[in-house]
Amino acid sequence: MSNENQQGQINIELNEEVAEGVYSNLAIITHSHSEFVIDFINIMPGVPKAKVKSRIILTPEHAKRLNAALRDNIAKFEAQHGEIKHTDVPQGPVFPMGFGGPQGLA
Repeated sequence: MSNENQQGQINIELNEEVAEGVYSNLAIITHSHSEFVIDFINIMPGVPKAKVKSRIILTPEHAKRLNAALRDNIAKFEAQHGEIKHTDVPQGPVFPMGFGGPQGLA
């Protein structure tokens, strides 16, 4: 392969532990002037406490790129599988419906 073809390519390594992934059914996004923080949480029915399973910290520029990539992938998914159905999107952090346990208070 020539140097021209190798430029711009990144060799990405994915170890087994990371490849297994972490299930999340709740994400909380916060931001400051210099970063976006996305906390991925797995909340279980009837369990009043949940732990953050993964935290991703992004620059505002990368957060915007992630948003564009998600929009593009959702459009492709819906073109292949049909529209993703959802109820009204609540404002602020709200736990999934039907998960019981105490309600969060701000």
